[in-house]
Amino acid sequence: VHLKAFGGGLVQAGGSLRLSCAASGNTFSINNMGWYRQAPGKERELVAFITSGGSTNYAGSVKGRFAISRDNAKNTMYLQMVSLKPEDTAVYYCYVLTVAGGVRQYWGQGTQVTVSS
Repeated sequence: VHLKAFGGGLVQAGGSLRLSCAASGNTFSINNMGWYRQAPGKERELVAFITSGGSTNYAGSVKGRFAISRDNAKNTMYLQMVSLKPEDTAVYYCYVLTVAGGVRQYWGQGTQVTVSS
């Protein structure tokens, strides 16, 4: 499975961005999809994930501001981010879990989100 993330950029505090993550390859076995982020000097943090059935889970720091969704027909996942804060600045990585022949995790290349104050 290959993942390509895009949609990052520079935005002012209070602004919005939508990240996308497009999957290709053996997408039939994709189960959970999600986003991590890593800010400079900090550990990678799970932001949100969505199951194959559409259930979602969010980090407390983004709950109510971020919304994760997926379009299985397009093999694409989205992260709508509103009311962005400077502390949301990070590189955002998408990932998927596949379940064929055991659980495997695949990563996208990361997309930079910078929120200015």
